[in-house]
Amino acid sequence: MAVDWAGYGYAALVASGGVIGYVKAGSVPSLAAGLVFGGLAGFGAYQTSQDPGNIWVSLAASGTLAAIMGKRFYNSRKITPAGLIAGASVLMLAKLGAGMLQKPQKS
Repeated sequence: MAVDWAGYGYAALVASGGVIGYVKAGSVPSLAAGLVFGGLAGFGAYQTSQDPGNIWVSLAASGTLAAIMGKRFYNSRKITPAGLIAGASVLMLAKLGAGMLQKPQKS
């Protein structure tokens, strides 16, 4: 049983981004979205750690964030926070996709 360190790191990045948005700008929606999506990503990382084939929560969270933050980055061209989260979400999607394509390990 391998721990999904990348998933936990991604969850921490998303949650901390929401907290930073709240501290710097007083944005309650940033705080709420960061904590909700960070929590979902953390739960998805936990599920993936327990069963490497159970990627659906992680896939939904990172896919949703990639779409939303990608659109925000496209419109604003600001790296922080939209570009950073969109990029991290795309990398997470690539990691999950690569994991889906691997053959199951024989035990």
